[in-house]
Amino acid sequence: MTEAPLIPLAIISPVRNEAQFVQKTLDAMVEQTVHPVEWLFVDDGSTDDTRAIIESYVERHIWIRVISRGDRGFRQLGAGVIAAFNFGREQLRSKDYEYIAKLDGDMSFPPRYLEIMVGKLTSEPTLAAVSGKVFRPEKGDYVEEYIIDEMVAGQFKLYRRDAFDDIGGFTQTILWDGIDIHRCRMKGYKTLSFHDPEARLIHHRLMGSSDKSVFTGRVRLGRGIWFMGYHPLYAIASGLFRTHERPYVIGGMIIIASYFYAAIKREPRFEDQEFIQKLQRWQLETLGKLPRKLMRKVTGQTDSSVGE
Repeated sequence: MTEAPLIPLAIISPVRNEAQFVQKTLDAMVEQTVHPVEWLFVDDGSTDDTRAIIESYVERHIWIRVISRGDRGFRQLGAGVIAAFNFGREQLRSKDYEYIAKLDGDMSFPPRYLEIMVGKLTSEPTLAAVSGKVFRPEKGDYVEEYIIDEMVAGQFKLYRRDAFDDIGGFTQTILWDGIDIHRCRMKGYKTLSFHDPEARLIHHRLMGSSDKSVFTGRVRLGRGIWFMGYHPLYAIASGLFRTHERPYVIGGMIIIASYFYAAIKREPRFEDQEFIQKLQRWQLETLGKLPRKLMRKVTGQTDSSVGE
């Protein structure tokens, strides 16, 4: 079998105990119409067969590698994932890559995914990062894990390298995958996730459930959006929106309650005050546009006809 051509893309996959799903991710990448010049797995203390599964592919594909970090004894989301990513970036053999990505070990995607994503970045010079939309298998169908078009799926962040360096990379904090997007906006870049049947991301684990339970994940998210600097009104709106996702209703309420718990306790916030000010300004502007958007959706009117 002839290998697909290599493109100047370096992918780093921090993994810990992903034996249940990582083969799906490996198979999806092997079947791509183009391959990264390097795909580096950082085994972050796995105690299952994760590394053995990856090594079976390393033997057949020279662009796949796996290295290890010491076992801290537990899964540390946020800061831990990015620490492993940064460790991996320091170990890359490739130096001339033009694109860089972080990919989780519980994903799959169609054969043209990389081709489409890199093509999108190539055609739009102001675009810093891109992804497809994320779907989760459920009861024989697929349920979308909704993100706004300006957000890029945290499970597969694919960046133009110069833009990634310009924003200082990922912060080693919780909600790093939201902070980076708003930093892009502050630098004048665009970011995008979009629907394409040939570029769907399939997430094989319920979002937020990799650490203990999905309820723990919702608590973490609520406290995370406090840390990131969310405006209270936007935090409430975000929680209400999440009530339609599993665990239905209660999940969104947990997010809101956890945000205000963190506020009352005066838990630490992201240290960049300019970032928080600009984030909250954008959030209030976005909320102000909601009535117009809802009216268009209900009536089918265009921008010019609403409010005349």
